[in-house]
Amino acid sequence: MQQNQVTDKLSNSFSGIHIDQTQFRVAGMNDDKCKLTSFNRRDFYKISLITKGCSTLLYANRDIEISKPALVFTNPLIPYSWDVAAEDTVYDGYFCVFSDDFLHKGARMESLQESTLFKADGNPVYLLEDHQLEYLKGIFIRMQTEMDGDYIYKYDLIRNYVNVLIHEAVKMQPAVAYFNPPNAASRITNLFLTLLEKQFPVDSPQHPLKLKKASDYAEKLAVHVNHLNAAVQGVTGKSTTTIINEAIVAETKSLLIHTDWSVAEIAFSLGFEYASYFNNFFKKHTGFTPMKIRTGISTV
Repeated sequence: MQQNQVTDKLSNSFSGIHIDQTQFRVAGMNDDKCKLTSFNRRDFYKISLITKGCSTLLYANRDIEISKPALVFTNPLIPYSWDVAAEDTVYDGYFCVFSDDFLHKGARMESLQESTLFKADGNPVYLLEDHQLEYLKGIFIRMQTEMDGDYIYKYDLIRNYVNVLIHEAVKMQPAVAYFNPPNAASRITNLFLTLLEKQFPVDSPQHPLKLKKASDYAEKLAVHVNHLNAAVQGVTGKSTTTIINEAIVAETKSLLIHTDWSVAEIAFSLGFEYASYFNNFFKKHTGFTPMKIRTGISTV
């Protein structure tokens, strides 16, 4: 396996799609819509229908071979990428991206973060028989048709279609062709660093960090926290907690310098319940209080 242009399209096929207030988009994998403006990938889930091509999904700490048409569920908080066979020049399908809130507007009570379809230790890939492929392809085509239409309740209808995709997967037998990649410590460390990077920048005080501790990252990556710590320490020479704290300190400096948020708002956005805890944390790691950074007494 080696990555090529098709791989880049797969791994970033929605990295350019603009999501407006409707919080939903659908497109074909070879559509020009795959190359539009950006959006906050941390908030959006993705369902892909692969109609042609052979590939391997590198999902959390597992690799999953996909050798036939498949329905694939990916979570923006779980690092993933695709490898496509170099000789495989034909790759096609559809995908849709949406937020958890988009489905909750339709009174769906279960959070997608709790669904086994989107968990790191769940089953994100469902291989399809011909009749299943045709049925699901029809749903994606209908969603595209509705998106291009002017029906006043089209998003309610599309929301129902997305729920159908989810329910159809729940009824299916998931793919089980999982295998552990070589050099597991490096792979887990790279997954951790990718997941950490996705937490930043912090966009709003109303949307605090979702992952704050080493155990939070271990849970998302479906590994024991001790296993994660050992892998990260062995590869980077630093503890998982140290790397997380360094990222929080760097983000703190950026928010102090480039926003007008209060120190309390910054503290909350970075996962601190009380501003006093945040002040003590920041001073411990920098030697300065947050206000000294903001007022320019120090430029560290």
